[in-house]
Amino acid sequence: MAYTHHELKHKTLAELRDIAKDIEHDAVKGFTQLNKEHLIIALCKAMNIDIHEHHEVVGIDKGAIKGRIKALKVKRAAALAAHDHAELKRARRSIHRLKRQIHKATV
Repeated sequence: MAYTHHELKHKTLAELRDIAKDIEHDAVKGFTQLNKEHLIIALCKAMNIDIHEHHEVVGIDKGAIKGRIKALKVKRAAALAAHDHAELKRARRSIHRLKRQIHKATV
């Protein structure tokens, strides 16, 4: 059965050891002596599972939003140099809103 890192992380140590006993790989040798964190890493190596979960942005154009953030950062730097507090606040709030938009669309 194929597992994900997330599924393995939520299993008990006994369940992980049951999975490891059926696998013939150098990474899981001595699995009875490993603690849960090390056993998860060994199982991921043995079963070719990505250890880090990758997130993706859906429903929005992330590149366009990041381009707008870069332009706003230039405005922010100019406002900071000119001591224009109102424009500085507008730029910062706009950057914040755009970043939150990206975070909300991340799955």
